[in-house]
Amino acid sequence: MTQQQASANRPILEVKNLVTAFDTRHGTFTAVDDVSLELVPGETLCLVGESGSGKSVLSRSILQLVDRPGRIVSGEILLHEAHPDPKQDTTTELDLAKLEPRSGIIRNIRGRDIGMIFQEPMSSLSPVHTIGSQISESLKLHEGLNKKQARERVIEMLRRVEIPNPERAIDQYPFEFSGGMRQRAMIAMALVCNPKVLIADEPTTALDVTIQAEILDLLEELKTQNNMAILFITHDMGVVAEIADKVAVMRYGKLVENGNVKDVFANPQHDYTKSLLQAAHQTQLPSTERLAMREERPLGDPILEAKSLRKEFYGKTGLLGMKKTTLVAVDDANFTLREGESLGIVGESGSGKTTLARCIQRVLSVNSGELHYTDRSGASTEITQLDDKQLQPTWRDMRTVFQDPFASLNPRMTVSQIIGECLLLNGMHSKADRRARILELLDLVGLPSSAMERFPHAFSGGQRQRISIARAIAPNPRIVIADEATSALDVSIRIQIMDLLLDLQKQLNLSYIFISHDVGLVRFFCDRVLVMYKGQIVESGDSEQVCTKPNHEYTQALLSAVPIADPTQRGQQKRVRYQQ
Repeated sequence: MTQQQASANRPILEVKNLVTAFDTRHGTFTAVDDVSLELVPGETLCLVGESGSGKSVLSRSILQLVDRPGRIVSGEILLHEAHPDPKQDTTTELDLAKLEPRSGIIRNIRGRDIGMIFQEPMSSLSPVHTIGSQISESLKLHEGLNKKQARERVIEMLRRVEIPNPERAIDQYPFEFSGGMRQRAMIAMALVCNPKVLIADEPTTALDVTIQAEILDLLEELKTQNNMAILFITHDMGVVAEIADKVAVMRYGKLVENGNVKDVFANPQHDYTKSLLQAAHQTQLPSTERLAMREERPLGDPILEAKSLRKEFYGKTGLLGMKKTTLVAVDDANFTLREGESLGIVGESGSGKTTLARCIQRVLSVNSGELHYTDRSGASTEITQLDDKQLQPTWRDMRTVFQDPFASLNPRMTVSQIIGECLLLNGMHSKADRRARILELLDLVGLPSSAMERFPHAFSGGQRQRISIARAIAPNPRIVIADEATSALDVSIRIQIMDLLLDLQKQLNLSYIFISHDVGLVRFFCDRVLVMYKGQIVESGDSEQVCTKPNHEYTQALLSAVPIADPTQRGQQKRVRYQQ
């Protein structure tokens, strides 16, 4: 092995026996507990685990960004720098754990030596500063470039991350960018100073699958060009299989497994790793429970039928807002939902999925088209022209489970009050009857009776979503609209919630409208699927047929971008890019 090869295989960053803790009034909580790992130039280490496992705290500890009362208790974070003369096979090292969080040394390292991409680009970018001014700040701080030089470098970087028309984009604000474009801007900001190490904290979690695939391709290309070491934090085992060279698994603050990605996937040693992989593989196939239920009880008659639904939004642009604009959010939507059926609606952000769901529930009025609902007595009603009072029985029969289980629950109300309010509004005035019904609902969704008097913050994300489901089924509805109801959850919790929804469907004969951008979940959960693109349903049919042999090019593009949770299949799936 030559000196150059030996140097290339040396870690550029080592974390040794790191302990990070938070002092609370109830005692000390150890978020990172004796963790050791290393990052090597040109390699991607994926750090996986569920929410609360300590992944993000570990990444923030490396850059001394842990919010108080958090602190590094013990351990080392060694940043190695090679000797500037390549003939000298030596390195210097700096222990970042010993630096003061506000010191000039660590501030110089942030962005220059170690870049970081945060999870939510909209909250990480300043809404009152242009994209260009935010990215150029690092160049002025670390490289001393003047305004003109910094602008030229930023435009070059925006072009490298494939942001269209970078000369114009540099002067735009974050709100003018889509989610994928904002994430590309965050990547440009993290890489503009050519750091040796990149920490990416769930950078694709909130993105559509096609945009996620583009971001992963971009990171891989930039890693190869710059010989970077990447620490990629995620809970998506498909993403891990797609990009990782090595994988480390965290649980309850501890590192429970660490090794080569192919070895870990082929022969996981820890039970927790096995459960993560099992959950990931489950969502790539149809649910056996759903298939068995369909054999026992075929689908019933149609209960909801949409005919040529159209929804438009109006705005104004131009000088003094004189020019009127029209956005067609839903265009000529036709479908039928049967009793006991799970109907999936899949597509990217902005495709019209949620708008269609709101039109179905009559939260939004439609511009044209018909929506026929068949009630329990068998009577069919066209509901698009009904007023709020006339819609109340329909609203009782159509309920929604929202995407964010914390934002959709009132933090100042107990579980008993949250569910009880729904029962009261639907005519259950007896306190004793409401209490009995709440206990029954909690049992249905797998929560103990003691949960009644607790507040939402006392529950995990999966438990909060169970509370949301209990509230949705409280008035005994016939249709439940699940709007990205599992996208904010970890993979193993996601499977639990899907199994719960299927179990409730079996017990209560519910019909679901399941909205998602995850094609794998739709195949797992749904009987039929609608694929939406720019407000139109471009493909519909049996979920297995659509998800395995799609006819439309857009559906093909969606499926080709889904990462497969098997590293031996990496690079074997041909990407399809759809442009209309």
